[in-house]
Amino acid sequence: MTSAAPHRVLAGFHAVGARLRAEPESVETVYFDANRRDARMQRLLAQAKERAVRCVAADAPRLQGLSPDVPHQGVVALVRATQRTGPSFEELLDGAGPATFLLLLDGVTDPRNLGACMRTAAAAGVDAVIAPRDRSATLDAPAAKAAAGAAEVLPLVTVTNLARAMRDLRDAGVRIVGADAEGPRSLYECDLTGPLAWALGAEGTGLRRLTRENCDELLRIPMAEGVESLNVSVAAGVCLFESRRQRGLP
Repeated sequence: MTSAAPHRVLAGFHAVGARLRAEPESVETVYFDANRRDARMQRLLAQAKERAVRCVAADAPRLQGLSPDVPHQGVVALVRATQRTGPSFEELLDGAGPATFLLLLDGVTDPRNLGACMRTAAAAGVDAVIAPRDRSATLDAPAAKAAAGAAEVLPLVTVTNLARAMRDLRDAGVRIVGADAEGPRSLYECDLTGPLAWALGAEGTGLRRLTRENCDELLRIPMAEGVESLNVSVAAGVCLFESRRQRGLP
């Protein structure tokens, strides 16, 4: 006898809408605030009904009980774990080419920071986010909420040893640049085209020693005097979108 598939709660319009678009068969029930009748809610309910997903009106206490830690905006979905998986790390290596564009996260343990980085990376056109299996946040409900749907479309690839994975990427021809406040050059002085992976660490601690040593180059984000660091998702936005600009992506 097989056990039932594990369930997960998604909250908010972005996260629920993205799962409805990507894998509607995995959405068991959409709970919605019946008192919210605006166009945004009507569009999401129409989307669910088109895909034959059960929609249930719920009062505020029930919605809060389903999603106690994440603002739900009046919509919560109960979804099944799916068999959909992104590429494995080995597949990323095998597929590395001139357009490869990756984000490596080192020691980002706050789920909301992970989610925000996922959202930024998806918007910048990154192929995948890579993070260590240990000492890293997971895509729980707060991360999925912060990702605003990006967690449903952008692969998060976990590896046992980030430093070893970086060496493998370099062997595959992917250049790795790390964001570091003490970097000798500004990212605006550097060519960011070709197969590229950005490595970013958590705010305050930055990149760990082995991660720094496995970067091809360390680059700094120029900032006004008196500002020591940026939130990792903000730093990711600066680095990734400058790379996108240089790469001529639309």
